[in-house]
Amino acid sequence: MTAVGVTVNGADHDLEPGTTVRDMLTQLGLPEKGIAVAVDGIVLPRSRWGEDVGRGWTIEVLTAVQGG
Repeated sequence: MTAVGVTVNGADHDLEPGTTVRDMLTQLGLPEKGIAVAVDGIVLPRSRWGEDVGRGWTIEVLTAVQGG
């Protein structure tokens, strides 16, 4: 099988086909809480994190920050 190439927070990664967004977060050591995931500039609802990551996606994992 051919790896699925994606860019996460500016770094290129090759993932196994069938890797879900949730799997990707785990594999990259990213938390599932207190974050938002955007794909190609559009926020991906948490309800869709069980879907497979698509080839060529540009993914941003954003962390909520408090402050004023």
